[in-house]
Amino acid sequence: MARIAFIVANDFEDSEFRVPYDAVRKAGHEAVIIGVEAGKELKGKKGKETLKAEKAVKEVSAKDFDALVIPGGYSPDHLRTDIGIVGFVRDFYRADKPIAAVCHAGSLLVEADIVDGRTVTSWPSIKTDLLNAGARWVDREVVEDGNIITSRNPGDLPAFSEALLHQMAKGIAPRLESPLAPEAASDQPPTVH
Repeated sequence: MARIAFIVANDFEDSEFRVPYDAVRKAGHEAVIIGVEAGKELKGKKGKETLKAEKAVKEVSAKDFDALVIPGGYSPDHLRTDIGIVGFVRDFYRADKPIAAVCHAGSLLVEADIVDGRTVTSWPSIKTDLLNAGARWVDREVVEDGNIITSRNPGDLPAFSEALLHQMAKGIAPRLESPLAPEAASDQPPTVH
C-alpha cells in the first residue's frame, strides 16, 4: 500500500479532489490531506466538499509519501505563496516520485520551478505561464512525462486517476525527452501502459 499526499487549500475544485482521492483509497492506498495548517477546515469552491487538513506541511516530508496529488480550482494559487508547500512539491520532483496536477494545479508546478523541458497540459488559462516556465503545452486529457502527470479539467479525471494508479503500480512513466519525441508531437492520447 502506497501513501499519497493531497495538498489542498480553500477553494479547491471539489471533484478534482474527490475523484482521485476515492480512486487511490479504493485501490488500497492511504490518502493524507496536507495543508498549510493541520486541522484547518477547507472548503471546495463549489461547496460540495468540506475537508480538514490532517497534517501541516511543516510536519511532513516528501520522504513520508510515495506520490503527490494537487487538485485544481483556486487552491493551487493560494498554495503557491507558501514556501513550505512549494518546497514540498519540489522535493517530490527531486525524489522522482509521481506528482499528479490537474487543471490550475500547473501554477504550483511553475512556482516549484519543475516544468522546464517537460510536456504538460492544464486548464487553458495557465498555458502561457507554463510555456514561460519552459514547458511544452499540449491539449490532451492526460500527459505523463516522467514523474509529472497533468490533466486539463474535471472531465479528464478518469484518465488522470488511471495514470496515477498506473504509476503507483508499475513505476514512473518514460520521459518525453524532447518536443520532437513522437509521444510529445502527437495530439493523440499516449498509449496506456
